[in-house]
Amino acid sequence: MEKVLSGIKVLEQGTFITGPAAGMYLADLGAEVIKLEQPDTGDPFRSFNGGLYSPHFQTYNRNKRSITLNPKQADDAAVFDELVKDADVYIQNFRPGAAERLGAGETRLRGLNSRLIYCAISGFGQTGPAAGRPAYDSVAQAASGFLKLIVNPANPRVVGPAMADALTGFYAAYGILGALVERGRTGVGRKVEVSMLEAMCHFNLDAYTHLFSENEIMGPFSRPSVSQSYVLECADGRWIALHMSSPEKFWQGLAKAIERPRLFDDTRFSTRSARIAHQEALIVLLGDLFRLRERSDWCRRLEAEDVPHAPMYDTHEAMQDPQAIHLQLKVGAPHPLGGDWHTIRSPVSFDGQRPLDVTAPPTLGADNAALVEPIRQRLRAAQAAAAAVPTHSNAQKQP
Repeated sequence: MEKVLSGIKVLEQGTFITGPAAGMYLADLGAEVIKLEQPDTGDPFRSFNGGLYSPHFQTYNRNKRSITLNPKQADDAAVFDELVKDADVYIQNFRPGAAERLGAGETRLRGLNSRLIYCAISGFGQTGPAAGRPAYDSVAQAASGFLKLIVNPANPRVVGPAMADALTGFYAAYGILGALVERGRTGVGRKVEVSMLEAMCHFNLDAYTHLFSENEIMGPFSRPSVSQSYVLECADGRWIALHMSSPEKFWQGLAKAIERPRLFDDTRFSTRSARIAHQEALIVLLGDLFRLRERSDWCRRLEAEDVPHAPMYDTHEAMQDPQAIHLQLKVGAPHPLGGDWHTIRSPVSFDGQRPLDVTAPPTLGADNAALVEPIRQRLRAAQAAAAAVPTHSNAQKQP
């Protein structure tokens, strides 16, 4: 199946997550993404679990090709320039100034290719008092105000996946797609910049809107209280999640499912605003009731009453759910070192066609022979041809 970014060539000189994630999102849509890595070691994420193929690296590098170049060596720098001349997009997530030191700054690369879309990802932006600071996922979450919203004050520790990293990569891909559309009209590329701080502040838009419009500083329980969200333990030790929102029909359905038809005679729970104000009491009431039945029983009861709910799965359980199986979320490909490799497919379908085709993340330098060596041979041939042509001064000396 032809993919929407087929024919777009991307050079990704990224490490860890933000740059590689941006490249992967474009690769999922069909772009040819060539990952430029250091010889011998490659992307440092490769070795996070020993060896050069850690699960950390695998997460953000499917559907790509890998070549190794050392831009400090003249021959490799020449190959890099040839790749740039033929590319549509270049992605890097170096600290500000590092790309220029490597000969990969935006001015130089766009001098080689005016159509190039140059994407620079940073932690805190390319300029400003914090531009040079190191930034990783938790740092960006904290600086944006987001971490304060997900850390439980009763047990304050960092939780969850690397959201800032993955989301920054997503915003970078979003910017690149916009620049590609514009280039289709103008023929000229753009410089796309995104920082982890900017990405997470934008993702945290709800909290900032409340601050700007109501001078309200939201806390970790602000949104779950307004949305009336609950996680409840069942008799079998499994958990279930409810998201009751505002429609009254959901609450009436819940009252039937828990066999408490007069629940709303209690003034603490009779209206939406009352339920928000007394959510702690509702948590205790529902918690006691849900411990009386197994999760499967509760799921049947809630589904019968059209109450918004889901089992609170771990990742293994999530893949066994009939809906996940129906949607073919788990896809696979041959592992480059033997056997099978699996991942979660892209969530975006076009014309009803699910994106089931995937290639496993490449081993380090897997595409050197196919991509680098032909360029080296072409450059050597050009040099040899140039050396064979006599200069004007040499021609005058011939008898």
